[in-house]
Amino acid sequence: RRPPPPPGSAPSRPAPSRPRLGNRSPAARARPAAQHGSAARGLSSGGLSPNRRRRLGGFQIQRGKTDPTSYKSLGDCFRTIFQREGLLGFYKGILPPILAETPKRAVKFFTFEQYKKLLAYASLPPGLAFAVAGLGSGLTEAVVVNPFEVVKVTLQTNRNAFTEQPSSFVQAQQIIKTNGLGLQGLNKGLTATLGRHGVFNMVYFGFYFNVKNILPVNKDPNLEFLRKFGIGLVSGTIASIINIPFDVAKSRIQGPQPVPGEIKYRTCFKTMATVYKEEGFLALYKGLVPKIMRLGPGLQSFTARRHEDMNANQCLEKTGSTGVGKDWPGTEHGSAPADV
Repeated sequence: RRPPPPPGSAPSRPAPSRPRLGNRSPAARARPAAQHGSAARGLSSGGLSPNRRRRLGGFQIQRGKTDPTSYKSLGDCFRTIFQREGLLGFYKGILPPILAETPKRAVKFFTFEQYKKLLAYASLPPGLAFAVAGLGSGLTEAVVVNPFEVVKVTLQTNRNAFTEQPSSFVQAQQIIKTNGLGLQGLNKGLTATLGRHGVFNMVYFGFYFNVKNILPVNKDPNLEFLRKFGIGLVSGTIASIINIPFDVAKSRIQGPQPVPGEIKYRTCFKTMATVYKEEGFLALYKGLVPKIMRLGPGLQSFTARRHEDMNANQCLEKTGSTGVGKDWPGTEHGSAPADV
């Protein structure tokens, strides 16, 4: 027996008895089962709960080495996506770029020609004029492309299986219903998209035509192809290196935020500063290798070559002359830039 308490002391309270499982309420008995069920669902989805899986993104959306969901390398990214989402996981968000391709190219080529005609009245060197015209066409193109980019990024950062995620049209409707058409909705990240397309087209056009006019033309068709191939490859690569910080900012703004319900990435340059401060300078160049691989600099230079040859042949057939440069000497008319 326990000794009685000393006089004047407060009586000790008996320890609360632990209820047996049979005396617990049905809701209390069901709670552990639900918790174990959640854990099982998390393990069945690759060790990640649905919320964690939604916060998985590409290289540009990763948040440093402390992010437990980060990809270790490009090969690890491909392997992880294939294991968790299957082969169709590589084609998430493919419909928006396809739908945007026709209006994107139409706006790009048409506005570039219009800006080039306007700049013909100014006393600008040909290379600078092409760079400024490319900047203008890129800014105009970004306005058309940005809504498609918002839908594409939202679909690609959805870690559910391809067959489980909503369609592009349903996803667009959800974005409009939730956040509208403004800068928080279907046009989120517009400033970063303007910078991405404007800077890329400006650098590509300026570098391509300046270098192409310096290097002599080869009479041998094969050597001429290699000349334009190399110039296009270097132009596309340099433009990608310069504009990729805007691409990273765009992905962070349009992608899922680190904490649900809290907007961390709002504006373009503030997002760049945040990424630089928290993750370092190299974080602004995340995804550069897959970006260059996606751009396909060799294919882009071939596309530019084909456009130049087609326009040159058309001009020769109409005029019967050998000069195809209408605005500035030594430049082809209507050449196409590489895609961003």
